[in-house]
Amino acid sequence: MHTEDLSHWIHEHIFHTRQEAAERSTRVVMWITAAMMVVEIAAGWWFNSMALLADGWHMSSHAFAIGLSAMAYAAARRYASDPRFAFGTWKIEVLGGFASAIFLLCVALMMVVGSAERILSPQAIQYQEAIVVAVLGLAVNVACALILGKAHHHGHTHGHGHNHDHGTHHHAHEHHDLNLKSAYLHVLADAATSVLAIAALLGGWMLGWQWMDPLMGIVGAALVALWAKGLLADTAKVLLDREMDHPVVDEIREVVETGPQDGAPRIADLHVWRVGQQAYACALTMVTHDRALTPDVVRQRLSVHEEIVHATIEVHWCPQGQGRADT
Repeated sequence: MHTEDLSHWIHEHIFHTRQEAAERSTRVVMWITAAMMVVEIAAGWWFNSMALLADGWHMSSHAFAIGLSAMAYAAARRYASDPRFAFGTWKIEVLGGFASAIFLLCVALMMVVGSAERILSPQAIQYQEAIVVAVLGLAVNVACALILGKAHHHGHTHGHGHNHDHGTHHHAHEHHDLNLKSAYLHVLADAATSVLAIAALLGGWMLGWQWMDPLMGIVGAALVALWAKGLLADTAKVLLDREMDHPVVDEIREVVETGPQDGAPRIADLHVWRVGQQAYACALTMVTHDRALTPDVVRQRLSVHEEIVHATIEVHWCPQGQGRADT
C-alpha cells in the first residue's frame, strides 16, 4: 500500500470511528434526557414552579432534537453507499443540526410566553421540593454534557502538513460535526436553564422574590435563542454552500497560480463547496500560456490538500502576451 493510500485509509478509519462514537453518545444522552424530562415536567406542575416547568418542557424539546440528531446519524449511515447521493450523505447530519436549531428557537418562544403568564398571574411555589428536582436535573445535564463534550472536542480540530515541489505547506482547519454540536448545545442549554431555575427558586425561597421564577424563565429563553442563532447560521452556511470565504479557497488559488509572475496560470472562475465534515469539492476554470499544464497536472498539485476530494478542472490556453484564452 502506498504512503498516500495508507494515510487516506487511516484518515477515513479515524473519521468513521469518531462518527460511530458520536452516534452512540447521542443515543445514550437522548434516553437520559427523556427520563429526566418526565421527572421535571411532573415536578414543575406538582410544585407549581414556572422555572422548573420551563426547564422540563425545554428538556422535552431537547430530547426530541437529540433523537433527531441520532436519526440523522443512522440515516447518513444507512444511505452512505446510495449512488443517488452524488457527494455522500453528510448533509443529512447538517440538516438534523439545522432542524435542532429551529426547535431551540421554538422552545425559547414557548419559555417566554409561559414566563409572561406567570408574571401576570403569580402562583404559590413549593420551593424546597422544586429545588431538589432542579439540582437533580442539573446533575443529569452535566453528565450528558460530559458524554457529548468528550466526543465533540475529540474531533474538533484537524491539522496536517505537506511537503511538495513548491515548498512546505502546513495548515490546520477546525472541522465541526454540526449534528453533534447541535446535540451538545441542547444539553448545555438545559444545564444553563437548570442553573437559572435553581437561582430563581433559591431567591424565592430565601428572599421572598417570587418574581425571580418567571424572570429566570425569560433570561433562559434569551440564552437559548442566542445559541440557536449561532447553530442556525453554521448549519445554513453549509446547506447553502456559502464556503467561498473559507481558507481552503485561498489554498487552491495558491497551489494553482504558481510560476513566474508574467507567466503564471490564473484562475478565471472558481467554485468551492463542502461535501463532508472534512471534505470539499471544487470546479475551476484557468487560463495559462503553458501547454504542458493539463487538468491532470493541476489535479496532482491539488492532491497535497487531502480535504479536496473532487475537482472539476477546465484549462484554456492562450499565446504568450494575450490576456485571455482563445475559445
